[in-house]
Amino acid sequence: MSNSAKLQGIFTPNLVPLDAQGDIDEGELRRYTDWLIDRGVHGLYPNGSTGEFTRFTVEERRRIIEIMVDQTRGRVPILAGAAEANVKETIKACEFYHELGVRAVAIVAPFYYKLSPESVYAYFAEIGRNTPVDVTLYNIPMFASPIDVPTVQRLADNFEKIVAIKDSSGDIPHMIRMIQAVRPNRPEFSFLTGWDAALMPLLLIGCDGGTNATSGDVPEITRKLYDLTTAGRLDEARQVQYDLVTLFDAMLYSAEFPEGFRAAVELRGFNMGTGRQPMSENQSTDLGMLSKTLQCLLAEQGFTGQPVGGCPVQANTVDRSEVDAIVQNVMSELQRRGMA
Repeated sequence: MSNSAKLQGIFTPNLVPLDAQGDIDEGELRRYTDWLIDRGVHGLYPNGSTGEFTRFTVEERRRIIEIMVDQTRGRVPILAGAAEANVKETIKACEFYHELGVRAVAIVAPFYYKLSPESVYAYFAEIGRNTPVDVTLYNIPMFASPIDVPTVQRLADNFEKIVAIKDSSGDIPHMIRMIQAVRPNRPEFSFLTGWDAALMPLLLIGCDGGTNATSGDVPEITRKLYDLTTAGRLDEARQVQYDLVTLFDAMLYSAEFPEGFRAAVELRGFNMGTGRQPMSENQSTDLGMLSKTLQCLLAEQGFTGQPVGGCPVQANTVDRSEVDAIVQNVMSELQRRGMA
């Protein structure tokens, strides 16, 4: 049986600061944890894709969770990334994190090998039968075997310990289909989006929250967008979503993921160190240019001062008509169903 409150709100897939030797900087990780909580995130999500879980050892992944559980002291729930390369080690991770007292774990579908839906179901069914802690499915089809709607429905119907899904596809119709398939039998099942650029529309169609990388850099903005949307203040929320898209695009597309997000955290006052993925000289130069762009974007929001030399006047690159169209389509669908 699931044993705690429904997962909802903004869970931050936090980055991990590294020291001069490339090891986990425990002091800075503790400071970063407090900073995120103080700025209003609803929960923390260590060992996710943004946290570069594949670039740490098993022991390091466990140590990251230990540090954050200790520092959090129950102030917010922790959704711990527990994905390992095979089902046996993943179940061991579930057991370890359960002993630490995390709220739930998140497990990506099998990666490297592209598996059929039946194999994906069998993988999560084995975990569902053996996990002592609640499980969030993690659908990220660009990196791992996709979890289709029938598979999500079967897992939700058959395993009470599987309590949520985090979907990072950004596919709004896919999320609608999942909600329609699962909620009638599992109204407490949580739907979280990992795609910041469509957070507002996805909340409007029924998502319970998100695991959003931007909340690790500008937690104030991501939390504000959640609050405005859930309160029905849609005109205000729409403007915040536009601003978040601009920042999200700059961090995501202008450097190797998640280096843009690491650069933004540096600008917020943290020593993140050098990431574990080596970079060429050209990439290092590009990252320096990106840092200036990010500082200008953050300065517009009042989070940093402008870089030396100031910021250029830039035209708004957000296609507002496209976002407006998405919002209008969502509202039409909600009205059709008598939900708005």
